[in-house]
Amino acid sequence: MKTVSLSGSPRENVGKKDAKGLRNQGQVPCVAYGGGEQIHFYIDERDFANVVFTPDTNVFEITVGDKVINTLLQDVQYHPVSDRVLHADFLKFNIDKPVRTSLPIRTNGSAIGVLKGGQMKQLMRKVAIMAIVDDIPDYIDVDISKLDIGDSVKIRDMKVDKVKFLDHPENLIISVRVTRIAVEEEEEEEEGEEGEEGAEGEGAEGGDKPAEGGAKPAEGGNKPAE
Repeated sequence: MKTVSLSGSPRENVGKKDAKGLRNQGQVPCVAYGGGEQIHFYIDERDFANVVFTPDTNVFEITVGDKVINTLLQDVQYHPVSDRVLHADFLKFNIDKPVRTSLPIRTNGSAIGVLKGGQMKQLMRKVAIMAIVDDIPDYIDVDISKLDIGDSVKIRDMKVDKVKFLDHPENLIISVRVTRIAVEEEEEEEEGEEGEEGAEGEGAEGGDKPAEGGAKPAEGGNKPAE
């Protein structure tokens, strides 16, 4: 994963009044927890703009006073109207111990089923994982090129070295479903084939059948004289 460096300042006071004052100054109140000690600090709101509004998962190396802490972003609170960042929680981690985080899903290739008229649905945009930070990739890559109509990719299908997936094994990540258009096209093809076979069958049956109303052989024409 990429490492992003941020600079924070320690908070002298903790509380709603202090947090509101920081926000009015364009600062974001933050807390880093894990390992027993909580560190309260604030970061300039402009520094968050480039790292929060992104699907990527990053390691945040935050300098607070004389301390440098390695963290993962755990939670962000946004203003319901303006989407401004109101508060951020960071998780401190030990570089030698596994941590829990989530990674974005990225697909590559063109699904066979989609080329046939099916529709691809991506039901999960991120997956929960556990691994040592140095072994965590930037994202989870999923090859969809072999997916036909009716095929799917589940959590159990994911295999990444040294990464443990935490979501339920049967959770669907991607599926290719049949569409109404594809069904109608298939039905039309079947009807066309049946029509051709029927026409051939009628010709074969009628070839040896005598015409109605045609002359009948005279009765007794071949009957020997008594």
